[in-house]
Amino acid sequence: MREELVILDALVQAIARREEVFQAIEDSEDVDEAIRRVAQLLGVGELASRVVLDAQARRFTRDQRQKLTSRAEELRAMLAAGD
Repeated sequence: MREELVILDALVQAIARREEVFQAIEDSEDVDEAIRRVAQLLGVGELASRVVLDAQARRFTRDQRQKLTSRAEELRAMLAAGD
């Protein structure tokens, strides 16, 4: 559950900072460098960075962002409740 929350938070953050994320990817020599740059930019680990890089552009729409945000809030509530 916590790992899913970390990934959702990374995706939501990447959407909010998409120009910076796309620039970091574009400036990278290869995929490994892109993973490192995105991880550093967003302050996330390698797994979350890979998920951001693997995300399809359709995930960057407003409705998808809202779905991701809602799920992250749901997970936070569950974790806070001790589930």
